Amino acid sequence: DVQLVESGGGSVQAGGSLKLSCSGFAYVFTMCEMGWYRQVPGREREEVALIRYNRSISYADSVKGRFIISKDNDKRTLDLQMNDLKTEDTASYYCATCRVVDGSMRHWGQGTQVTVS
Repeated sequence: DVQLVESGGGSVQAGGSLKLSCSGFAYVFTMCEMGWYRQVPGREREEVALIRYNRSISYADSVKGRFIISKDNDKRTLDLQMNDLKTEDTASYYCATCRVVDGSMRHWGQGTQVTVS
């Protein structure tokens, strides 16, 4: 079964770095696009970074040049290296995979909190 689990969140000062990892992809690791999303209470969920099935990568404008999404094929994880963190990056971060016909992702992790002060 696909059971996504995020790790690596925490508290950091502005300008610092964190690396998030997502595991539990099982058989879909090589089959589906996957990405990182974030949400702040009271606001819509935002797509942060995405690796598509054709391996193309996209980032939200707000994180371009600071965040790097990657797949670790040995560990079978989806990672998000976050550098030069800003207070506005504070959010719950979720990994997700396998886009379905309505455009949403089928599998989601439980989220990990990132707090930048």
